[in-house]
Amino acid sequence: MAHQYAQIAFTQSVRQVQEEQNSRSGYASMDTGEDYNYLISQEESNFIQARDSFYMASVSETDWPYVQHRGGPKGFLKVIDERTIGFADYKGNRQYVSTGNFRTNDKVSLILMDYPNRRRLKIVGHITLVDEADWETLASLEDDHYRARVERGFIIKIAAFDWNCPQHITPRYNELEVSALIEPLENQIKQLKNNALKHLQPVQTALGNGELPLVISGVRQLTPDIRAYELRGVEGQALPKISAGSHIQVPVELSDGELAWRNYSISSNPNRTDCYEIAVKREDNGRGGSVALHQQYYLGLTLHCKSPQNMFSLEDNNQHSVLIAGGIGITPIKSMALALLEKHKSFEVHYAGRSKKDMAYTDRLVKQLEDKLHLYPSQEGMKLSIKALIENFSEQKKQSTHFYFCGPESMLTDLVKVTQELGIEKESVHYEQFSINVEQSAEKCELTLTQSGVNIEVESNQTLLEAVLAAGVQVPFSCKTGQCKSCVVQATPSENIQHRDNCLTSQERASGKMCLCVSRPNADKLTIDL
Repeated sequence: MAHQYAQIAFTQSVRQVQEEQNSRSGYASMDTGEDYNYLISQEESNFIQARDSFYMASVSETDWPYVQHRGGPKGFLKVIDERTIGFADYKGNRQYVSTGNFRTNDKVSLILMDYPNRRRLKIVGHITLVDEADWETLASLEDDHYRARVERGFIIKIAAFDWNCPQHITPRYNELEVSALIEPLENQIKQLKNNALKHLQPVQTALGNGELPLVISGVRQLTPDIRAYELRGVEGQALPKISAGSHIQVPVELSDGELAWRNYSISSNPNRTDCYEIAVKREDNGRGGSVALHQQYYLGLTLHCKSPQNMFSLEDNNQHSVLIAGGIGITPIKSMALALLEKHKSFEVHYAGRSKKDMAYTDRLVKQLEDKLHLYPSQEGMKLSIKALIENFSEQKKQSTHFYFCGPESMLTDLVKVTQELGIEKESVHYEQFSINVEQSAEKCELTLTQSGVNIEVESNQTLLEAVLAAGVQVPFSCKTGQCKSCVVQATPSENIQHRDNCLTSQERASGKMCLCVSRPNADKLTIDL
């Protein structure tokens, strides 16, 4: 729909450029056709009267163009008839550039924009000033509800107009348009909230029954699936002093409503007395504790925890320390590294993970530890070989170094195997586990409890401790990972025990002591003094 626009805009030089750029054929049809006129239809009329601003160009007696923005209430640009439009000219900055230009050249060009719908209309015509003497015409251009002062009016006789394509128009929205867009969303959110409130349980303000009340005072997302929780004493109460490698048992409510306890290393500097920090990896295929914890723990929640314990402490000596972490195992290793750093001890940290974005605390550790830190993101082709690491040590250094490890079972197995092969003393290898792999358990076995007078069948996927507790026999326990000695019992024969703990001495094992939580019999029967 050319509407005589081509006749005015496509001068000889313009047409020549179109020929050069191979676009002339696309515009040839604008020179003729049933719409070849200067009369606006109802579509243009509706569009014009819906605008609250436009851009207007005039030309001075020095042949310089001048573009000005004009604005007012929606519809201030009025359609008088099919070839005439007009508007009231409100008082502005009093430069009067456009008004002055129109005294010597009545040609005018307008561009009207509809940003939300990416539409624009171009109009050219001849403009006439309406002054206060023609009060009747001026009154017809005014807007009754717009308080700005009218200085004059303008009437434009349309010579041509054309619609532009939407290309390169960036959608923009005013406040009313944004409100119209988000109103359905706000209504939907309101409805969802109302529905949720009907089924919402009272907000839980406290969890657990341990002796140490702590409040969650900070939450940080360290990686896509690891979240750190800062725990402080209720009402600023002092926290029990801890040492590097300590862990704390925190309560969590499982999906079936059971209150469970989970062990998490305290990753913050052990010298801090104002708070503890734990970092929890969400294990979607785990036993449900980490998922529930991520769902339940929020700022301000009070946790009645159990007092911190340390079954993974640093040796108090001046020997070199090698700290090895795999994945979330960095939590106790971080605490140990900070303690050694403050004491100016000799140490190095080797931290393996899938990728740097999945490895918690790397940004802080790089700054704090500098060249003492070695990262091994496997996706970047940097895989940690524990064997190669230790083999690079001199024989003297191997025997004068303590190795500390926390990480996956496969890495722990590798560490124990390598250190044994290289003749490193068992007392120099330290590690922490918060879970055990029952897949390594022996076949079914039978326990005879001498004091209780009962025989218990233990399934291959059960620990001895689980079987004893399931039979109703009370026995003390804590870590369930063979590190605390809480569940140590006397068993016979002593040579019939497969020890998997990390706490008993060689003498204790030889005497028949064993940890119910991790150890197994080598045969199908075992007698326990319990």
